[in-house]
Amino acid sequence: MSQSSLPPLPCTCATLRRTARALTQLYEDAVRPYGLRATQFTILQVLSLAGEVTQGQLGHILVMDSTTLTRTLAIMTRRRWITRRRGRDKREWQLQLSRTGALQLERALPAWANAQQLVKEQMDGGSEQLMKLANDLTNAITVKEDRRDE
Repeated sequence: MSQSSLPPLPCTCATLRRTARALTQLYEDAVRPYGLRATQFTILQVLSLAGEVTQGQLGHILVMDSTTLTRTLAIMTRRRWITRRRGRDKREWQLQLSRTGALQLERALPAWANAQQLVKEQMDGGSEQLMKLANDLTNAITVKEDRRDE
């Protein structure tokens, strides 16, 4: 079966997970020469936009479980791409992009931009609509889950 003949899946979750895996592979290939994984690149990007955030806030922004985030942040801290400091609550960590992390992001940005452009070309002008739909769906689901946790 060729990639162009992948069968449609009847489940939204399965379809979006398959798409996410394909996109992840594309972006992983793009940033790998810079010693980055796609998740690490995303964290660098978020921290460059958000400034200092708590680990909990970062996990919420990325809709990422605490265990996976902690493991990824430990690697990034060892590589000195991020800085951590204790928050007001001693259980809380404040995270910030370090100068080394900013340089790492800057080095990988052109490769990421090439992958981003490839996706836009493949979407034939529909990439902004896809981003809006994906963001809207994520927000709708996470808001519903947040209400359930209350």
